[in-house]
Amino acid sequence: MFYNLLFPLADKYSIFNLFRYLTFRTGGAIFTALIISFFIGPKLINWLKNKQHAMQPIRTDGPETHLKKAGTPTMGGIMILVSLTISSLLWADLKCPFVWITLGVTLGFGIIGFIDDYLKVSKKNTAGMRGKLKLVFEFLITGLASWYITKYTSNSAATTLAFPYLKTWTIDLGIIYIPFAMFVIVGSGNAVNLTDGLDGLAIGPVMIVSLVFGIISYVAGHVAFASYLQIASIPGVGELTIFCGALIGAGMGFLWFNAPPAQIFMGDTGSLALGGALGTLAIATKHEIALAIAGGLFVMETVSVILQVFFYKTTHRRIFKMAPIHHHFEKMGWSEQTVVFRFWIIAMILGLIALSTLKIR
Repeated sequence: MFYNLLFPLADKYSIFNLFRYLTFRTGGAIFTALIISFFIGPKLINWLKNKQHAMQPIRTDGPETHLKKAGTPTMGGIMILVSLTISSLLWADLKCPFVWITLGVTLGFGIIGFIDDYLKVSKKNTAGMRGKLKLVFEFLITGLASWYITKYTSNSAATTLAFPYLKTWTIDLGIIYIPFAMFVIVGSGNAVNLTDGLDGLAIGPVMIVSLVFGIISYVAGHVAFASYLQIASIPGVGELTIFCGALIGAGMGFLWFNAPPAQIFMGDTGSLALGGALGTLAIATKHEIALAIAGGLFVMETVSVILQVFFYKTTHRRIFKMAPIHHHFEKMGWSEQTVVFRFWIIAMILGLIALSTLKIR
């Protein structure tokens, strides 16, 4: 909004020329989202405590240390979504369709997660919304979003899949691209959802991946940089740099209250929304495989659940002491903080590897 209102005045007041720069507006988005989170955080926590007569259900088969978390309110993703949305709308170019599409998926997944959280709290169990029903709504949202992204990607890259570290090797998926994009976004949303099991575990890697895609969005939206790096140039996608900045700021604000011992849990309201946001960023910037690299921690968590379920159904034995895999390490005797910090280190390394795909070709 600031860009649309103030930048046109730059000819008369030179100070408003600042709003043409993505870097300036991204910094503003980070700071704004952080301040909003700090402001609404305590109020939201108190409100949720009063409203949630039955707090976040705790798995009885989980690590014993988790039982002491009973009474901590959930749905903290509301804090992230409010901060992220307000900050993005204030600092991004509101004429950019990629901003609206990404926000739409984020809020749509957030609503699904909110309903799931509400059912868990009201029914006092961990079941929530039926899995198949959640997937139906997720695929409806992502189908529409994927179609619009291909529509507004005004070049030959609209339906192509690029491979990291290779200069010219791309595959045009054609009509198959939209189902592929839907799978990426839905998979990303549910992968982050599975990762959200310890205080601060999910939000740290989400911020790291957001930083990676903030850089990717910036260079993909800049014709000269995209040409130099030999990646697809997507007009307008640079505005997603601001969305990524707002996501980082909102994430830092949430982490302030989610740091051990957590005052609030993100819940599906936040984890589904953030995963959906990352998947949409990957589709919009044409860096789908880079998401699998930068978000490798989320992939690892998802694969651990798939393997655990598959082997248990076929052999009645478990590969891990408990899935997702972060609980396996807790069962091995690692403290919660040890798991979180070590997983963050893994996420940082994977983020650097993903960024290297921009240059090493």
